[in-house]
Amino acid sequence: MDWDEAERRKPALPKFETMSIEDLEDRILALEAEIATIRGVIKAKQAARGSADSFFKK
Repeated sequence: MDWDEAERRKPALPKFETMSIEDLEDRILALEAEIATIRGVIKAKQAARGSADSFFKK
């Protein structure tokens, strides 16, 4: 699958106007948790890259 295919297959966003406040707050919490996970992955990759860069610069 290429990026163009992935763009076409994106699920439609829910209609936020029709969601309850509780559902909206739950969605925000879920998205914030996902963001925290992604930030952790980015930090781990940056650390690995830093280690590799220092190894190969010698």
